[in-house]
Amino acid sequence: MSVSPTTRKRVTTRRLIDMKAAGKAIACLTAYDAITAEILDTAGVDVLLVGDSVGNVIQGHDTTIPVTLEHMIYHTQAVVRVVEHALVVTDMPFMSYQVSPQEAFRNAGRLMKEAGSGAVKLEGGQRVLEAVRLMTENGIPVMGHLGLTPQSIHQFGSYKERGATPEEADEIRKDALALEAAGAFAIVLEKIPTALAAEITSIVSIPTIGIGAGPQCDGQILVWTDMMGMSTEFRPRFVRRYAELHDVMTTAVKHYVADVRGHTFPGPEESY
Repeated sequence: MSVSPTTRKRVTTRRLIDMKAAGKAIACLTAYDAITAEILDTAGVDVLLVGDSVGNVIQGHDTTIPVTLEHMIYHTQAVVRVVEHALVVTDMPFMSYQVSPQEAFRNAGRLMKEAGSGAVKLEGGQRVLEAVRLMTENGIPVMGHLGLTPQSIHQFGSYKERGATPEEADEIRKDALALEAAGAFAIVLEKIPTALAAEITSIVSIPTIGIGAGPQCDGQILVWTDMMGMSTEFRPRFVRRYAELHDVMTTAVKHYVADVRGHTFPGPEESY
């Protein structure tokens, strides 16, 4: 059921923090284009992330590494044009923030100014704190991302769970507190133990957004094509499939092909 536009306020970073304080869960999904973003926004999603997962979902890459800043600007522009309620957050792609805090600040500024994003998201803890601080002190809202960080896949070598050892868990815990202190308004926690995510959620005053991090985060996010069942092969444990659109679309296209080849489409009612 969609949410009536007259009852919804525009979601802001401040509202997300208020939602955490009130115990109201935050619903987030990815979006990469206008038609999808409009549907998700109308349905009541609080945060739409223009994720660098566009590299996997739209571009067909195996990783997010090939995605460029120009790609992110283009896709964010498409989403922003139609969204009326959700907060639009844009991923900073690989090598757009790692070189220096100043370059990170300039690139984040492009996402805000040229693309119209409401906030940016970047991966990492201690190594990005100076960049996060520079952005937030100059009016750019920043969402952090800890745990499994896909841009570091070649360093880690796999997509396995993070924070499973006491040492790694302690590092993630410290990074979360450091990101909060640097001015981040929220933190994505990806593929970490439920108990660790719950602990981090309890010790930071900013919202935690989980993906494969258990039910005690302040909100949840999924890639929209995953939760809609668009893929037949990618079925990670943390994804609940709310539809099987791959099957629905395949059946529909087969019917279309059959109608065209059987000369039953277009019919008189579809002709001029």
